[in-house]
Amino acid sequence: MSGHVYSINDSATVEDAATDYEFVIRQLVKIRTIGVSESTDCPKFDLILLSMGSDGHVASLFPNHQALELKDDWVTYITDSPQPPPERITFTLPVINSASNIAILAMGVDKANAVHSAVSDSSDGPDAPASLPARMVQPTDGKLVWFLDKAAASSLEALCDDAYQQQHREY
Repeated sequence: MSGHVYSINDSATVEDAATDYEFVIRQLVKIRTIGVSESTDCPKFDLILLSMGSDGHVASLFPNHQALELKDDWVTYITDSPQPPPERITFTLPVINSASNIAILAMGVDKANAVHSAVSDSSDGPDAPASLPARMVQPTDGKLVWFLDKAAASSLEALCDDAYQQQHREY
């Protein structure tokens, strides 16, 4: 229903649009149109659907960006996106991680290394960014599901093979 769609004001400055959008979300929480997470006091959306970029970014949260550190804001903006467009508005990680269900979609071989870094047990290695946003998506009281095509999952086969061989070496 159109009454359940809350658009971002694209005629305002990016800063004003983020402020206005957060105000709208806070009002919807206040009148209980949107639930609230008991553990985080953030809005608790039923579903947040994200796609992941080849650098491991989700929403408009990019690796090593200061927006990853925000804890109290629900909506933020960036003016220095490493990918076009340079100005973006996004939910913060606390809001994303408060959702009941989060789905991350990744397609293409260019996403394979980022998928591997996001889901592997090890955060070390030359290709693992210090703060990979897709890896930081960790629902507090919800479920996370990844949707991958074969190309995006191609590095996971090696991860599974390594784990299998490691397990069998120990016995």
